Amino acid sequence: MATALATFGVSHGFDPMGGLVVKQVVLLSALLALVATAAAQQNQQFDIGFGVGTVVAPSATTSVTGNHSSQTVGGGTYLGFSGDYLFWHGLGVQGEVAWRATQNLYEGYQPFRPIFYDVNAIYAPYLDRHVQLELLGGIGALSTRFYTQTYTCDYFYYSCTNYFSSNHFMADVGAGLRFYLKGGLFLQPEVREYFIHNNVEFNSGHATRAGATLGFTFGKY
Repeated sequence: MATALATFGVSHGFDPMGGLVVKQVVLLSALLALVATAAAQQNQQFDIGFGVGTVVAPSATTSVTGNHSSQTVGGGTYLGFSGDYLFWHGLGVQGEVAWRATQNLYEGYQPFRPIFYDVNAIYAPYLDRHVQLELLGGIGALSTRFYTQTYTCDYFYYSCTNYFSSNHFMADVGAGLRFYLKGGLFLQPEVREYFIHNNVEFNSGHATRAGATLGFTFGKY
């Protein structure tokens, strides 16, 4: 398994749950607070949200072509964080990360977890006072972590990992419909389509994530 994954281009990385996580959370929180304040003062919009959903992809029984594995990337519960900044008539930038809440088994024995990262251009017009449409598209990566029984430590970052990662470039498009419940609090059903380049660890380069995000809006354009 390790030899095969090395052929696919596997890279190591430090675990975000390691020693730097507290500093990263503090810095990110401070940045989000600054952006939210600026958005409110300039009649622009900043949104943050936490989402739950699942990923649908061709099943493991689907015919395999080329060098693709028979393993599916689909299934399971996914959690995610997202944020966007609308700076001109509903246009802006958006970013998100979604990961499988629990580990899956690769071909029945190797624990693994897919993580989707993307950064997008977003257009989000209001359909009325309490409903906002979201359309987006951009680029990102699928990072799949394969867990092992041993730990590799990086003393520079004061952290240890028990996994190695395989990373693939991807493009994505998505849509959502945001319903404001009270004030800036909203619930948004949404869907994302991922197009993953050279996704040889799995039997398809295409996956769909569907779910809903609970979030909050700071300011409205």
